Amino acid sequence: MESQRSLLFIALMVVTYLLFSQWQQQNAVVPEQTSISQNQSGENASADFVPESSDAQLNSVKSTDISAKLITVTTDTLILKINSQGGDIVEAKLRKFDTEQGNDIPFTILQNGNQKYIAQSGLTGANGIDRTIKGRPIYTSAQSSYELTNDNLIVDLVFHDVSGMSVTKRFTFNKNSYSVNVDYLIDNNTPNSVSVQMYGQLKQSSVVETGGGMLPTYRGAAYSTTEERYEKYDFDDIEEANLNKVTAGGWIAMLEHYFVSAWVPNAKDSNQIYTTYSNNFEAVIGFKAPAVIIDAGKQGSTSAIFYAGPKDQEVLEKIAPNLDLTIDYGFLWMISQPLFWLLLTIQSFVINWGVAIICITLIVKGGMYPLTKAQYTSMAKMRDLAPKMAQLKERFGDDRQKMSQATMEMYRKEKVNPAGGCLPLILQMPIFLALYWVFLESVELRHAPFVFWIQDLSAMDPFFVLPVLMGISMYVMQKMQPMTIQDPMQQKIMQYMPVVFSIFMAWFPSGLVLYWLVSNLISITQMKIIFAGIAKKKAEKAEKAA
Repeated sequence: MESQRSLLFIALMVVTYLLFSQWQQQNAVVPEQTSISQNQSGENASADFVPESSDAQLNSVKSTDISAKLITVTTDTLILKINSQGGDIVEAKLRKFDTEQGNDIPFTILQNGNQKYIAQSGLTGANGIDRTIKGRPIYTSAQSSYELTNDNLIVDLVFHDVSGMSVTKRFTFNKNSYSVNVDYLIDNNTPNSVSVQMYGQLKQSSVVETGGGMLPTYRGAAYSTTEERYEKYDFDDIEEANLNKVTAGGWIAMLEHYFVSAWVPNAKDSNQIYTTYSNNFEAVIGFKAPAVIIDAGKQGSTSAIFYAGPKDQEVLEKIAPNLDLTIDYGFLWMISQPLFWLLLTIQSFVINWGVAIICITLIVKGGMYPLTKAQYTSMAKMRDLAPKMAQLKERFGDDRQKMSQATMEMYRKEKVNPAGGCLPLILQMPIFLALYWVFLESVELRHAPFVFWIQDLSAMDPFFVLPVLMGISMYVMQKMQPMTIQDPMQQKIMQYMPVVFSIFMAWFPSGLVLYWLVSNLISITQMKIIFAGIAKKKAEKAEKAA
């Protein structure tokens, strides 16, 4: 016989399983250094336009007498380094996000070090300079450093082909934006028409250093097509098989906790989305735009948007359809999105994310009060039956079959459904899980302080105060509920549940533990009110009967 307490235990274990399932999403699959990928042969559908020499050291490759150099671009949001060889973005720092709380060192999202992660783009196709120039073209620029001082900044890189074709790679930066418009302006001064295709790709080392924390989040590639709004394609997938899809519009991205980089090609074009994997353990995801034909003596252009910044839901959804889905709320996104909006709205008034979490907890628990009342009313009825349950146990002893039959008969006579209070509890579990993903994925909570020792709601409580208080609140709730489980082993398991969950939650984001603690405190208050109301009705009924 499944009692309400057993179902409570099962519901909590379901939550445990789902959360641990999320934890098991590794940051990356680290390949064996001695293994050879099936893609390492170099023969793949995209080999004709994937840059071959983009990883060469600066000054090691020359186009005519021009040496490659780094060009620094500083805006109010970004610090970029662009390699003039190919015009690749080989470093990107986010000025408004610290690497660690309080150290004032801008967070580095792209880098060209051991943990390579760069953004490349170029022109391929029949006459594309990134295909025809050995070692890729080396552009020239008027300055070696640029700084945004107005609302926008244009950085032009220029390359003149010996055949007579001139290419300007234009980067356009805007104030208070992490998006960069990348345009190719082609002057065809040759006697023949030319055909070029723009590509953009993100290259990242698949041998990723994990943070060593209890909550590893997804790090890898993702893409969007007309058929697949949002699809992850991790490093292991890239190593195993080359992706090759054609779609109208679409986008490609590399994800990590709180941040994303993405290439967004023209929404009206039919673009090819591809992946490749190199023999030095570097994963690539990119897009290839359709060919642009430029007649002799004419001009042509092609462009795309590059983004490197936080997973800001409002910003990303304006850049491209479904790009906001990179804020991965899991299978409960339909609940998480409105909860995030509510949390954001509340925070705009209270100006403290911890207070906003408390407020949203009050709203959620208040809105679910009818379900909570049904749950606790059922618990109260079960508690009233405790003496009769004890009598049945004394009468039937270890005869479980007769005990079960007698118990069912008692429930029938007393008109009590032992699972009547469990359904409301199970209905509340998706809310908790949805909030878990909101707290885990929302960059707004990164390094957000609450009070006193809680200075980062996205990190664990450094002194474990909240987890301990949460465990105590679970213990109080447990004592207020009827113990109807007859099996001694299950009873012991339930008694240790507060301790287990205190330890379990100790490494969770403190914002989530705060939510659960406040939720428990509200539940205790509601329990007292509901039980008191039931006791009062019983007393009035007894008084009338007398």
